[in-house]
Amino acid sequence: MSSGGGSDKSGSGGGGAVKTPSDFLKSIRGRPVVVKLNSGVDYRGILACLDGYMNIAMEQTEEYVNGQLKNKYGDAFIRGNNVLYISTSKRTLTYGS
Repeated sequence: MSSGGGSDKSGSGGGGAVKTPSDFLKSIRGRPVVVKLNSGVDYRGILACLDGYMNIAMEQTEEYVNGQLKNKYGDAFIRGNNVLYISTSKRTLTYGS
């Protein structure tokens, strides 16, 4: 019979330490990401937006097949059912002037 609201499992007590997948996706909007598809193809670029179906809009997109750059796109739309994962990118992308 605790009155803690069920949030006393965080361990550190640092308010807001728990981050949901939805919070992560909101926090990486506008940042460089790598999107891996079920086919094994990677798309790297700036995450413009995404929806609840994991449909993704990207800017400054580059397509990589087997680790090799194959194509560059200004904007790209990826249908969510093709997405294996989204990861933040280690490399930095620069916006054109």
